Parts: sequence; C-alpha cells; structure tokens
Amino acid sequence: MQNYFSYDMNILITGSYGQLGSEIRSLCTKKAGEHHFIFTDVDTLDICNETAVSDSFATHKIDLVVNCAAYTAVDKAESDADKCRQINSLSVRNLMSAAKRHGARIIHISTDYVFDGTAHKPYVETDRIAPQSVYGSTKAEGEAILLDNYADGSIIIRTSWLYSTFGNNFVKTMLRLGKERKELSIVFDQVGSPTNAADLAEAILSIICSDRFEGGVYHYSNEGVCSWYDFAKAIFELARIDCRVLPIESSQYPTPAKRPHYSVLNKAKIKSVYGIHIPYWRDSLQRVISSIKDN
Repeated sequence: MQNYFSYDMNILITGSYGQLGSEIRSLCTKKAGEHHFIFTDVDTLDICNETAVSDSFATHKIDLVVNCAAYTAVDKAESDADKCRQINSLSVRNLMSAAKRHGARIIHISTDYVFDGTAHKPYVETDRIAPQSVYGSTKAEGEAILLDNYADGSIIIRTSWLYSTFGNNFVKTMLRLGKERKELSIVFDQVGSPTNAADLAEAILSIICSDRFEGGVYHYSNEGVCSWYDFAKAIFELARIDCRVLPIESSQYPTPAKRPHYSVLNKAKIKSVYGIHIPYWRDSLQRVISSIKDN
C-alpha cells in the first residue's frame, strides 16, 4: 500500500453530527482542497450493518473513512454493554473489512479511557492499555481490530476530554449550571488534558492534506494539564460567571463507570510525524467560550 494520500479522495465521515464530525463539516470546505466528503450519521448509514457499510463503500468509491462515530455515554455503557460494543467495536470491524476490500484507509478516533490511569507521566502510544470501564474496553477492542487486521492502512488517534461548540459536553454543562447555581462541587483527583474538537478536526484535516500516510497509533489533546476542578474554574473565569467551585474526591461523587485518575497523553509522535501545532488548552477554551457567548 502506498504511504501517501492522493489529491482527489472520496472521504467518508461517520458520526458527522457529533462534536468532532460537526467540526470537520465546518472546516472541510476551507482546508480539504479537492477532496469529496460524504457525511453520514446513524440515520444515513448504520455502520453496525455490514451490508450497508459495504454498499456505501462501493457506491461512493471510498478512499478514506474518518470514523468519528462512537458510543460515548460512559456511565450508561455499564448497563448497555451490548449496544456499546456494537458501535465501538463491531462496527469498526465492518469499516475495516470494507476498507481493506476497497483499498481504502481509516482514521479512527479512540480515547484516553483505554488506560487505567495509574501512570505518573504522560502516556505514550506504546504504553500498556488496561481499560477500567465498558466504554474503555470496547474502544480498546476497536483499536485491536484495526491493529491486528489492517495496521498499515489505519491511523488511530486517541484523544481526551473532548468539548466543542456543538453537542453536549462538560463546558456547556458548566456554563449552564454556573448560571443556575451559586456553588458546584467538582472532582480534583482526575487529571488530564481538555481537547477542543475544532483543534482535533484541524489536525485530522492536516493529516489528510499531507503527502504521507503513516499507519499506527497517535495521541492528540490540547497542550497542558488540569483536573476537572481546574477545568471548571477556568470555564467560569473565562466566561465571567460568578460560581464557587469546591474541590472533591472521586469517592465523593461515585459513578457507574470507573474513570482513570491520570490520563495525560504524550503528543510528541503526532507533532513529529505530521508537524502539527497543538494549542494550549486555556487558549482553545477561550475561543470556544467566546463563540458560544456570541451565538
């Protein structure tokens, strides 16, 4: 398989109405040159249906698929494991099989939740994975399907703490609750890096528009590190919302799914291979908050 992209690809985007897919939709006309995008979501392409996926690849002559589709309700997944596995694992097999038959490539989005959170320095791509939740386990299964069966034709991008002007996310929840309440309690013992979905979309389009395809696992989040407590404090500060934030331990806010206490990702590989500039998390947060307030 050639290790470079062509200049007039048919690119299938799954999950195109989620946070990341929506950001790609808004950016692709500016950044993607001569490529043709086919934007789909569950209503237009059920990626859990092997026949539907195969037919879509054949009809549109797909050269590349960017798989943004995922079951991301982390806590609900604990009691809805079958559906979570269908979307996060079995559908990846369908996409991989079709891509392999048609000589197409895959860019697949994964998560920091494949790690157990016991590290004390940023995770690199080769670190051992040990997911602690149904969501994390099914995403790890999806990764394994690609790495075991189509490694040369697949790029896997793990990301963390995704938020956007689109959809529902922590930033939007904090902006709403901050206006409704005088005080909020937020965990301080889970540490990671927020990721503006628009920045990740830019990185994906940079890869697509580059002259090389290097299969493998990559990490992408915004630069810097914070806890969910720090993240909430920054949201209120930048949005100028007067809401007191109290730090609490995870044990004081039990959830069905176990979260990693530390999931900072080392981004050196994606920066080195693709020359991607990654913004600092507070700078990106400011841009998103300003955009939300303007709308």
